[in-house]
Amino acid sequence: MNEILENELIDIARANHSAIDPSHDFQHALRVFNLSKKIAKMEGADLDIVTPASLFHDAVVYPKNSEQSRNETAESAALVGDVLRDLPGYPAEKIAAVQTCILQCSFSKGIVPETIEGKILQDADRLEATGAISIMRTFSSGGQMSQPFYSAEDPFYEKTEPEAFGSGIALFHQRLLVVEKGMHTEFARKIARRRTKFLNDFLDELKLELKESDILG
Repeated sequence: MNEILENELIDIARANHSAIDPSHDFQHALRVFNLSKKIAKMEGADLDIVTPASLFHDAVVYPKNSEQSRNETAESAALVGDVLRDLPGYPAEKIAAVQTCILQCSFSKGIVPETIEGKILQDADRLEATGAISIMRTFSSGGQMSQPFYSAEDPFYEKTEPEAFGSGIALFHQRLLVVEKGMHTEFARKIARRRTKFLNDFLDELKLELKESDILG
């Protein structure tokens, strides 16, 4: 993809992302785009597909505990289709592939992407779900849903199963600590391994602090 077209897409994506949810704002899209571009160059993937897919994969976002959240990927895919059809110079025959990447990206749907471009987008997006950034994103989303940091009865889910939207730490067990296992590219696996170690170090420190505060015995 030429630089002029790439910059146009970046500007359009910036204008179409909401600032309401910091965990899914344009900065998230930009980080995913930069990671996707880096991996795509290593894997020889098509940047005409990877670029718009990564920039618009979360263009439409709803609160995670909302019924509408199930429509996010479909609406984001529809939006990028409209954008690309109106963008002079973009190859129309690649629009469907861009939309497929977005439709297959979601963690909760558990889809293994069909193409290398889809795998790259999923890897880059899942890297945002582990490490230091994922901690900030988790508690940002949790705050929007009035979710507690941890369960008062079982903060680290040593006796109970983590419940959906039950606490920030529940999401660690349901997503942050497990995304490493689903990476498709070696580059993403290497980064995810380091970030997962950081998450475990964070949980160890949190456990120590809760003991110091007499929350844990």
